[in-house]
Amino acid sequence: MRFVIVTGMSGAGKSTALKTLEDMGYFCVDNLPIQLIRHFAQIAYGDDNDISNVAIGVDIRSGVYLEQLSECLKQLKESGYSYEILFLDSNDDVLVKRYKETRRNHPLSRNARVEDGIRQERLRIAFLRKEADYIIDTTSLLTRELKAELDKIFIQNAEYNSFILNIVSFGFKHGIPRDADLVFDVRFLPNPFYVPELKMLTGNDRQVQDYVMQFDEAREFLNKLIDLLEFLIPNYIKEGKNGLVVAVGCTGGKHRSVTLANGLFQELKELPYGVRIDHRDIGRNV
Repeated sequence: MRFVIVTGMSGAGKSTALKTLEDMGYFCVDNLPIQLIRHFAQIAYGDDNDISNVAIGVDIRSGVYLEQLSECLKQLKESGYSYEILFLDSNDDVLVKRYKETRRNHPLSRNARVEDGIRQERLRIAFLRKEADYIIDTTSLLTRELKAELDKIFIQNAEYNSFILNIVSFGFKHGIPRDADLVFDVRFLPNPFYVPELKMLTGNDRQVQDYVMQFDEAREFLNKLIDLLEFLIPNYIKEGKNGLVVAVGCTGGKHRSVTLANGLFQELKELPYGVRIDHRDIGRNV
């Protein structure tokens, strides 16, 4: 039996994760009081029930009792009950945006700003993040992508690496992505925008890709960037980093940056990490 504790930042997707696990056949309980977790484990692991897998949601809503969770987990281990911790995270800007879109109050910011509640929550649940078996950053994940990650972990039992590489193409005229860790400027390459037959196409079109990649500078840049990331990623993981956002920018974010981001994705997608791509400005008007 798998006993999964689903936790993480409020607004990072815990409810979606629990619903997904429930669809996978897990017996799910959300916001179970800390004092009842050990008793619930005794029932779940008992011989007189037909429960195969269990997932419980635990988060900041437990209030002051959350501090008792470390002792509770210690008791579970001593009693021979195995468990796994799934921690869902997201960057602060996205969490604030999600709260504004849903118009809900953060559990810790009823009389203050959402940002303050997020900051307090991050401090109070830091111990759970350190103990987590799986960390999923949902900052740039679609719901179907989160479900796919959960399927990989809890159904396919595939080896999971919590490090996620996000490759983002963008246009400098629209601003640098706020969550970018590394930013690369490819405006030194010839611009397909000034080629009449390519102007209305994008870096997802073969004609634009062939135009951009015909230049030695583009191919050399891509090779050097691949070498750099293959060196950096293992070292970031060694230091405890669980994600990296690599932003590749050109003027408008439709031609050169998209082409190079696609090339980077194709070369790195087979790495033993989660690799995703997003063309932030490709849909903007010329």
